[in-house]
Amino acid sequence: MSVRPPETDDRLLSRLEAGDEAAFQVLYRRRQGAIYRFAVHVTGSEAVAEDITQEVFLTLIRNACRYDPERGTLNGYLFGIARKLVLRHLERTRMDVALDSAGDGSSAPHLAVHDDPGMALADRERMEALRRAVDRLPRRYREVVVLCDLEEVDYADAAAMLACPIGTVRSRLHRARALLFEKLSQERAARGEMKDLKPARCWM
Repeated sequence: MSVRPPETDDRLLSRLEAGDEAAFQVLYRRRQGAIYRFAVHVTGSEAVAEDITQEVFLTLIRNACRYDPERGTLNGYLFGIARKLVLRHLERTRMDVALDSAGDGSSAPHLAVHDDPGMALADRERMEALRRAVDRLPRRYREVVVLCDLEEVDYADAAAMLACPIGTVRSRLHRARALLFEKLSQERAARGEMKDLKPARCWM
């Protein structure tokens, strides 16, 4: 007995537009985790990431007809919505911090890094070091690492989401990996655990 291949995202979206609730549930289970991980990495907050993830899929329900498959994949479309929501949150946070700082002279609070069960690895300490290093990257580098390396979004989708050429995605990713290698090396050296490290994707 042959096994039916899973339905494509586009087919599920067509069913969703026709009012099929089950299609939405399949899409949500398939894509929710990646959207959440992207949001939590860039914002540093699990609570904010949960809100953003929910808003992404509410937007999909409301505006499914706005997705154009000729402009990219549905996965890329969802990440694009998530990125807009993340940027809106970060801008609002900067404004709040500026107002707070003007009032009491305090500095911006450090955003806590939380465990992500979906990314649990045997070597927890090594993974936490990577998460700290990713969180310290400038946003333009953090985005491409999370999208292309951690979530394996293809370069074309990433370029569409970030509104930049594919070449820019590649160059940012190259620079981001170099920065991560440097940060991880410094941290291990500080702990007296510096070993033979290799750049690029050895930390994946």
